[in-house]
Amino acid sequence: MSDNRTMTTPPADRTPRQWALARAVSDIDDHVAKLPWDGPVHLFALIRTAEALASDEQFAAELPGSIKVEAEGDPEHLTSVEQDQLPEVDELEDLLARIAWPEAVAGAAIVVERIVLPPEAEAGLGPEADASAYLNHPQREDVRMVVGVLRSGETWSVLRMRHHEADVMGGENLVPGLAEALLATFD
Repeated sequence: MSDNRTMTTPPADRTPRQWALARAVSDIDDHVAKLPWDGPVHLFALIRTAEALASDEQFAAELPGSIKVEAEGDPEHLTSVEQDQLPEVDELEDLLARIAWPEAVAGAAIVVERIVLPPEAEAGLGPEADASAYLNHPQREDVRMVVGVLRSGETWSVLRMRHHEADVMGGENLVPGLAEALLATFD
């Protein structure tokens, strides 16, 4: 697992497309890290910056010059566009079931927060435990997950713990179930 914040060139084991996704997800994590915890789900469309610059004059006018320069040198460069006014749903699965993307969208990213417990603590609760047992558990840890996918199948995730915010983990298969569900929005 690695973090992309200090890297300026892609590692040898990643394609330019994987690298673009990892950078976009890390940028989204940087953005939401400035927001308070216990927030709502955030959903982002990922668009190829160079394609959007070529086809949308308003987009080109609003984008900072430094991003334009990056996009000129990297056809895989991605720009995230937050999706406002998400439908009200009780379950994340219901939200994802309602999402469909136009062909111009190369990928998507979602930000969710979850409560996790160490495996031994979770095993001690048993299958009948309700949400309050997790919420009030002394070993509870809040995790913010930023999961990104590309229409072509690449995935990248960034995880941040509330009580260890400086420790950020990034990797391809950190949250496979959520990545698969997000990828299904492109079917």
